Amino acid sequence: VRSALIFQMATLIIDIIALFMTVIMIFHIRSKYTAVGRKEMVLFFYLYFLMTVLDFITISGIIPISSVVYPYFVAGYLGLTSAMCWCLMLNGFIGFQWAEDGTAASLWTFRLSSLLIFGVMYFVSIATFKNIGALSKAHPIGLFIVYFIFNPFCLLVYAVLQIILVVNTLDEYWPLGNICFALVFFIIGQVIQIFLSNKICEGIKHYVDGVFFGTICTLLSVMMVYKYWDSITKEDLEFSVGGKDNVWEVKELLPEDDEFGLFAGQAANTVGHAGVSFANTGS
Repeated sequence: VRSALIFQMATLIIDIIALFMTVIMIFHIRSKYTAVGRKEMVLFFYLYFLMTVLDFITISGIIPISSVVYPYFVAGYLGLTSAMCWCLMLNGFIGFQWAEDGTAASLWTFRLSSLLIFGVMYFVSIATFKNIGALSKAHPIGLFIVYFIFNPFCLLVYAVLQIILVVNTLDEYWPLGNICFALVFFIIGQVIQIFLSNKICEGIKHYVDGVFFGTICTLLSVMMVYKYWDSITKEDLEFSVGGKDNVWEVKELLPEDDEFGLFAGQAANTVGHAGVSFANTGS
């Protein structure tokens, strides 16, 4: 644009698509008014949205790498990445009712702890870039520990928790397919971005590199997380607006002599666990 150079055009297009898809997913999550963990899960997608915005800014050249503020934007991107992984891991505990979902205790635990993780990663990043204390950009051990060990650990914990939840709660295990796809997409994206980026860049004559494919795989992983959450959470039709047809959520079966008892059989395929209902049918 005029005298400015815009880099990674293909990746920027994927970022724009990711922002659009994230808005759609957030809208659908917010519209499921009685779904379990709705407010907690939407926080994860807010963080992903912000991370994508910073990704767009840092890779496009809108802020030059030589700019004095560039490291702070990169640190913000890294901090949001860690906060997003942490938030997703916490969402994995929602089904076990460590706290009542949607309450102030649950929401503020998510917000404050995610903010803390963001702050820690932001400080580690800036300290590494500026060679503060024992942290050095020549040997970014602290940065690597957080980014390559802590973040994957959070994602692994989330995946394990969801496997336990589905196995112990649902009659069918097909929702695990969404988790498996999310993990596969994430791993493929990281491998391509970290180990194959230079070969791809040279092979395609510098039109795209591993960042392009890594961004696509990250988007697909996030979409699979949404698909999984949507498939195991159902809303109460009494309070839903524009919800899916033939989707029921039952906290407990009504007695036979109740005037509405004849409708109790419609909920036979819904499995309750610790007062939280998870559907065993596909979305």
